[in-house]
Amino acid sequence: MSAAASLGLRTGSCGSLALAAAAGGRKAGAARGWGWRGGGGGEKERLQLQHRALRLVGRRGAGLLLLLAVASAALLCSLFAVVKDDTASSIIIASNYEVTKAIQNSVYPSTARPVVMSKDQYSASDVNKIEHPDQLHLSFENLTNHPCDGFAVPPTLFDKKRTGPRPCPVCYVSVDQAFALMPLQASPSPVLKNLDYVSEDSGTANFSNQGSVFGGHLSLDQRNKSFDITSSMTVNCGFVRGKKPGQGTGFDINDDDLLEMEQCRGLIVASAIFGNYDMIQHPKNVSELSKANACFYMFVDEETMAYVKNSSSLYKDNEVGIWRLVVVRNLPYEDPRRTGKIPKLLLHRLFPNVRFSVWIDAKLQLVVDPYLLLERFLWRKNASFAISRHYSRFDVFEEAEANKAAGKYDNASIDEQIDFYRNEGLTHYSTAKLPITSDVPEGCVIIREHVPISNLFTCLWFNEVDRFTARDQISFSTVRDKIRAKVGWMPQMFLDCERRNFVVQAYHRELLEQMIASRRNAPPVEPSRKLKPGSRKAPPSKKPLVKRKKEKKSGRRRVPKPVTWAMDAV
Repeated sequence: MSAAASLGLRTGSCGSLALAAAAGGRKAGAARGWGWRGGGGGEKERLQLQHRALRLVGRRGAGLLLLLAVASAALLCSLFAVVKDDTASSIIIASNYEVTKAIQNSVYPSTARPVVMSKDQYSASDVNKIEHPDQLHLSFENLTNHPCDGFAVPPTLFDKKRTGPRPCPVCYVSVDQAFALMPLQASPSPVLKNLDYVSEDSGTANFSNQGSVFGGHLSLDQRNKSFDITSSMTVNCGFVRGKKPGQGTGFDINDDDLLEMEQCRGLIVASAIFGNYDMIQHPKNVSELSKANACFYMFVDEETMAYVKNSSSLYKDNEVGIWRLVVVRNLPYEDPRRTGKIPKLLLHRLFPNVRFSVWIDAKLQLVVDPYLLLERFLWRKNASFAISRHYSRFDVFEEAEANKAAGKYDNASIDEQIDFYRNEGLTHYSTAKLPITSDVPEGCVIIREHVPISNLFTCLWFNEVDRFTARDQISFSTVRDKIRAKVGWMPQMFLDCERRNFVVQAYHRELLEQMIASRRNAPPVEPSRKLKPGSRKAPPSKKPLVKRKKEKKSGRRRVPKPVTWAMDAV
């Protein structure tokens, strides 16, 4: 097949199509006895035919026919434009998640795509260990025409009915392309090359310091020294007791589950529910490639596990849908929100052999394949850590006040943390901090690569959560700025509307159950009239006919009201 044919172009020219149509018209005319003749007299016969047709329909009919022809042509042009726009939008809008076949084949030849082995060749312990010798590897340096080149997020349209945050279009590649664009080498880790973690016995902890036993009661001096980044470091990063994370450390996990977690390689998608606070959300649009090469883990406590067993019809052998459930015992914190920060920020300690991770809060439903997120927010940006910024707040001081107003945490503890950061040099956010675009993240989704510098960032971020409040949005910018000042590294922050493109937010379990119960307990609406015995439908109501008098038409013509346009909608 030629190149033109593969791109869906017509192989015939306009002239050849016109000649073919004219030849077909002559044959049809001869069959119907229109008197077509060969030779040079054809032009004269055509003029005579047109003259006869005009005489038959008249001048007025000819005008109507002409108007009809023009309207038909305009309609066809508008339909073609709509179809063209819909085709273009399927490349960039996330409802499709695929690029068109023409672009896909030009970037990733179908003959060299990775071969996904059948399910019976996999076991739970073999997940992520399979290699693809036939995989075609692409790199952004060698990729001349990326499918999303030139794409820009369109401006948000003004809508009176929807004034809050909402998703915006995101340009993804196909899953095959994303898998092929996975970097062969790990991302660079500036300065820090080797990171180790503190492990101590019960006799070395100083309980007079702030924090917890799980975090090691880090002293203020130890906390400050952890920001002095060198090529080789040992820092507190939770799990300070016991043999290894999950064994006698607090946040204890069954040995069989730990063994399975160690077998995960490549990509982990993780979430957690503690205190039976949320309902399990099942990911959508997950490709077979991701099901075969990624792990999906949901950490729960015993209370949540008991609820899932009794309420979910999908539960089977510690699995619910695509999620593998891991029961955590001996929780180190009484607050479920603080306990949830352990898997959120310390996935590299729970999954030591994993290269990439996607953390999603339990209230969110993933609706895009996770490999597309890695390609879009990490590999395409040459980043090792990506998180969305808050949709409306950019300043930590404003975030703290919002948390106090909403009762998210004890107000005195929030004030103490803010005062501590202010004394360390925290200032209000302004454009002077660019290229930093925000000091406040929307921390419900974290996409990252497990390299020493990103692991250090989450360790030090967790230490702030362990020392101060569990509101990680307040401590994010302090840890980021201290690391950036030392080595020039910082997390990549993307738009909140882009985050809302690949996750859908649900209600917390308690609120959802209250809404369902209120609908069930709502009093039934009584019918306005009783039904006749034996009838299924109410008889139609008869309204008295009122004869309206004709109003006299005034001599004045009505002046149309001026139409006002919202400036934001233009």
